[in-house]
This record gives sequence, structure tokens and C-alpha cells, in this order.
Amino acid sequence: MTEHTSAIPGIDPSIPPSGDGCSDCLGGDGPGWWLHLRRCAACGNIGCCDSSVSQHATRHARKEGHPFIASYEPGENWVWNVDTEQFYESPALAAPTAHPVTQPTPGPAGKVPADWQQQVR
Repeated sequence: MTEHTSAIPGIDPSIPPSGDGCSDCLGGDGPGWWLHLRRCAACGNIGCCDSSVSQHATRHARKEGHPFIASYEPGENWVWNVDTEQFYESPALAAPTAHPVTQPTPGPAGKVPADWQQQVR
């Protein structure tokens, strides 16, 4: 069952996302590609999902104490609490709410290896 986030501390709907892709992957930490993108609901940091090789979004959440991760995929409107392992309906977050639809999944274009399906969890 999903819960509403209107009164939950740790979600700041006014903070815009940090970019169009995983900031750590693009910064050289890991193989440089991701399966899906997630957004920190506290600070806007974009990271890669837990099915991605590097799992930067969850790493960021635990390191920074920002437990709410929002989907950064087109058409998805949820947040996940890494501490309680619960899904919530996402509040209206600052735009954009997803990576550009022109960006492939997995991405980014030109960085995804041919054997990517064997590398994801």
C-alpha cells in the first residue's frame, strides 16, 4: 500500500534535479552508464537505480541521510524510502520530474555496453 507524503519530513518539493543523468556515473565513478534514474527527494541529486551496476541513488541516500528516492523516469510518480522499504505517492516535485524522453534507457547514449543485460541485477 502506498502512503501520501504531504506531511513527511525529508522531501523538499522545491529543489530541482541536479541534471539529466546520474551525477556519479557521469563524473567517472563506475562504468559510466545506468539502467534507470532516481532523484533524491531531499536535495535533487540524480543517481542510478539499484538494478544498475553502481547503485548510486541508494548509496547517496544512505551516506547523506536522505532516505526518500523518487523515480526520475518518464511516467512514474513514486518515492521509495530506503530505510523503511516503503513506496509512497510522490508529491509534486520541481521540474523536470524525469530525464528527457530523448535519452535512452539504459543510458546515456554511447556508453551502454552491448552486454548490459548480463550486468544488471
